[in-house]
Amino acid sequence: MAQITVTEALRTWIQEVQSLTEPDSVHIVDGSKEEEELLLQRLVENKTFMPLNPQKRPHSFLACSNPDDVARVEGKTFICCANEADAGPTNHWHDPATMKTKLEHLFKGCMRGRIMYVVPYCMGPADSPYAQIGVEITDSPYVVINLKIMARINESISKRAGEKPFVKALHSVGVPLSEKQDDCSWPCNTKELVIAHFPEIEEIWSFGSGYGGNALLSKKCFALRIASWMARDNGWFAEHMLIISVTNPKGEKLYMTAAFPSACGKTNLAMLESQLPGWKVECVGDDIAWMFWDEHGTLRAINPEFGCFGVAPGTSSKTNKHGIELLQKNCIFTNVARTKENDVWWEGLTDQPPHGLTTWKQQPYDPKSAEPAAHPNARFTAPLYQCPSLDSAWNDPQGVPISAIIFGGRRSSTIPLIRQAKSWRQAVFFGASMTSATTAAAKGAVGKVRHDPFAMLPFCGYHMGDYFQHWLSMGTQSQQLPSVFYVNWFLKNQEDRFSWPGFGENIRVLAWIFDRIKGRAKATSTPVGYIPDPSSLRLPSHTNYDELFPCDTQAWNDELNDLESYFSTFGERLPHELTEELAMIRTGLSCP
Repeated sequence: MAQITVTEALRTWIQEVQSLTEPDSVHIVDGSKEEEELLLQRLVENKTFMPLNPQKRPHSFLACSNPDDVARVEGKTFICCANEADAGPTNHWHDPATMKTKLEHLFKGCMRGRIMYVVPYCMGPADSPYAQIGVEITDSPYVVINLKIMARINESISKRAGEKPFVKALHSVGVPLSEKQDDCSWPCNTKELVIAHFPEIEEIWSFGSGYGGNALLSKKCFALRIASWMARDNGWFAEHMLIISVTNPKGEKLYMTAAFPSACGKTNLAMLESQLPGWKVECVGDDIAWMFWDEHGTLRAINPEFGCFGVAPGTSSKTNKHGIELLQKNCIFTNVARTKENDVWWEGLTDQPPHGLTTWKQQPYDPKSAEPAAHPNARFTAPLYQCPSLDSAWNDPQGVPISAIIFGGRRSSTIPLIRQAKSWRQAVFFGASMTSATTAAAKGAVGKVRHDPFAMLPFCGYHMGDYFQHWLSMGTQSQQLPSVFYVNWFLKNQEDRFSWPGFGENIRVLAWIFDRIKGRAKATSTPVGYIPDPSSLRLPSHTNYDELFPCDTQAWNDELNDLESYFSTFGERLPHELTEELAMIRTGLSCP
């Protein structure tokens, strides 16, 4: 492995953390293949990783977590800024000084008996003017091997950390080992779990969990919570959005971003296989978009990540053919089931579970049991470059030009299939008014409808009212604003069946969006936005236009009353433009 040269700033921080955590040794990650094989060997020897069948799934591994460590834990995730008011009502706030004292106590000696890994990484193409550098220090080789897929890591990145500012991220599973003590396959300390963000000094400290976004601190912690603060202060967007291109039969191409809450079909849309002849969708990113105005006033987006960390259950050849192809090799699967052929399986992968399954809890699967074989939040980590529908500009350092922004949520009634904002103010209102049924991606009740503005509820690093104002203000930065739309794939009819087929058929909605931007599709003006004329939307057979575009004044009245109550939680920081937009819609609907 290469001898890594680090900057003085990084060396100083490494020494500080080493003194605090007291590891047996320190390893600075260089991103080499030799290093990767050594880490994989350690993970297999510790039984954290089970190698999968190399004929079926080459160079891929299964990990099964402690059952207490399976999802994001929002209740133990904190924003630690000087003013509590700046964190806002959607975040858990903690005093920075008090939190640092608590963390220093938790981290004291926490890496004894372990290796301290130092992982310098780049978010975004390394030569992009929009890229950011981060360094995560962790005692988890599982985290390191996932980061090697999710972020750009190579020897040169460590030389840049310190030459330019870098985000510091410190993580520990919180389980020190005494001399000659054997490790367990999934060390964690969930009783002491805490994830703390210090946006004013651009630091993240995470203790106790080894799972997902709790431990892969480049992801939601850096790319959204810290980056959203950076974006507000420097005039750009850090958003929970996929990035795709849509190409029509004439060969015209447009780029779009879309925001959906976690586990609500974002990855499926990012890798959509078109069901319309001649139309094509290609992927730039499946989860996070950083967007900037260029010198010509065009909004451009980069995907800061290098891999996919997606929800496995529900992913199949029917729902996401390209996603299944992405997962054929070089992947890490966490908390899925294992077949007797030593391959992976999860609910939705096939119509029926194969015989001889072993569950994510490492027990024989009983089909009669209410317990699923794979955890509902089971994940895959896969290199994005394996996606068969990858756009040629996915790694362009200048990003891609954005023509449309799409918001969406999971609602069974009221919200139409597709509508277009009439103005930038209404566009921001669309994002601020997003609601969706909760999923297994976060700990807590599943199926409850909750407000999730811009799909950023768990991820915005500051007061959401200020975030809305940032969006409104950014609309004054250019005369070339992208068009904004709101979709809802999940409408149900009176028989409680989905009114829209979804998945690959969603290209029909994307095609209408495309044609609206090009000025070719007709629409009808309503108080809640423009909706398609029936003749301009390519409806599949056996779909009912009226079911897809419900017109229920009382339901909208209830919706607006609920939204007005929700907006009140932001107090004086709620921009008056949103209150005015709500009132305008209410008047247009003639709601009492």
